[in-house]
Amino acid sequence: MRNQTLRTDHFLVADGFPQDWIDTAGVRHLKLDRNHADNGNTPRGVGALLAIAEGYSAIGLLDADNWYSPDHVEACLSAASRASVYCDYVIAQRTFRRLDESIMPISEDANHVDTSCLFFLRGAFSVLPHWAMMPRRLSPACDRVISSVLVERKLVAARVAKPTVHFQTLYKAHYRALGETPPPEGTRSVPIRKMNEWLGSLPRREGEIARRLMGFTAAEAGGKPQRNDKCPCGSGRKYKQCHGAA
Repeated sequence: MRNQTLRTDHFLVADGFPQDWIDTAGVRHLKLDRNHADNGNTPRGVGALLAIAEGYSAIGLLDADNWYSPDHVEACLSAASRASVYCDYVIAQRTFRRLDESIMPISEDANHVDTSCLFFLRGAFSVLPHWAMMPRRLSPACDRVISSVLVERKLVAARVAKPTVHFQTLYKAHYRALGETPPPEGTRSVPIRKMNEWLGSLPRREGEIARRLMGFTAAEAGGKPQRNDKCPCGSGRKYKQCHGAA
């Protein structure tokens, strides 16, 4: 962050494992007193809220396994300035890197926007606290949740044309797709289907609350109806007396 072509301030949020040398590294070192084990969601939420409270005009969330090109912030602001209407957030592009930082010829999933590729302007700041609010069970897919909320709220995005984010991947699937042996510390892909199944299995009221914590504004939460809810088939009867009785 310190080598950006535009001036930026860097907050480093230590999620329970602070290192003293960072205190003299020229960054804001925020030390949480315990590890929250939620894929970095709590430190993202804490750092973002502090930046909002201190009046910053743009916020990027950089994961530890990513880095920015020196012109990343400038490219994001330039893309926003070219938008035909007010821009709420910017979507950057990324390269995939091996552990030796060499580029992997992998194409990004067209429906996925990684955390480090999201650059928030003030019009999208209201979404940022949901990083720390969403259910812990969904934290491995936090970027997918936030991206879905941005779309559901119809916020306006601009895109950076060239890659300015670089992701050092440990996902085994990325290496296998290229016929390469994954590193010993390689990880599995995010279990999206299992998380969707869990969310869909919640009783209606719990599903409604979960979606609010995720940041969705839609009134209909889905999820499994409780026994005394009206049956979703439209019969007008209680669920326990209709389809819930099967």
